[in-house]
Amino acid sequence: MAQYLFETIDLEKSYKMGNQVVHALRGISTNVQAGEFVSVMGPSGSGKSTFMNLLGCLDTPSNGSYLLEGVEVSSLLPQERAHIRNQRIGFVFQSFNLLPRTSALENVALPLRYGGIPRRKRLARAGEVLEKVGLGDRLDHYSTQLSGGQQQRVAIARALVGNPALILADEPTGALDTRTGIEIMSIFQELNRQGMTIVIVTHEKEIANFTQRHLHFRDGLLINDEHATKVEDAKQQLSQLLKTEEE
Repeated sequence: MAQYLFETIDLEKSYKMGNQVVHALRGISTNVQAGEFVSVMGPSGSGKSTFMNLLGCLDTPSNGSYLLEGVEVSSLLPQERAHIRNQRIGFVFQSFNLLPRTSALENVALPLRYGGIPRRKRLARAGEVLEKVGLGDRLDHYSTQLSGGQQQRVAIARALVGNPALILADEPTGALDTRTGIEIMSIFQELNRQGMTIVIVTHEKEIANFTQRHLHFRDGLLINDEHATKVEDAKQQLSQLLKTEEE
């Protein structure tokens, strides 16, 4: 059994731009255990999005190792990495990435379709996870009929539908107002309490404060890895915000 859910060892990623070589990641070594809630922070160009792409098997490193559940991912064939993306990793993006003329139910069920799950089973499973994120009464709504917060809930449900080992969220509150962002972080915190491993890319310290551990990137380097001394409770903060609005 793998000691960590994932581990990176001297992970590097370089891009050639004309005659120049851009070093996006410079020897990143870290690990995350199952059940952790981690934020990846840093300014634009720090390497945090590149790191997320490598974790999600959307790209391969130039050097170093990435092990997911004990498997050396970087040495796999493209179709094998695609299988891992579908079966073991759930993605949540800032822009939601939902199909506009498709119901919430069908949007959530889509990854199961790619996995070859029969239609009746995948729709039943999609309904279960939409209920879990509070959208059991919005199954037939198109994404254009949903608010930004509701669309992100659909995206979270889609990430959950295949029972992944890891959820990767890239700026999941970036397109939302403060109140809705806190609602989304409340969902992530509840999922983490249930045992889900979650890694969030964010440039907002206020969002990172809802996570248990912070990885700080700068210039392609991991410059700080710290466990939070205090984790903000999103439900409590949301309750206080609603109370203030009522007053």
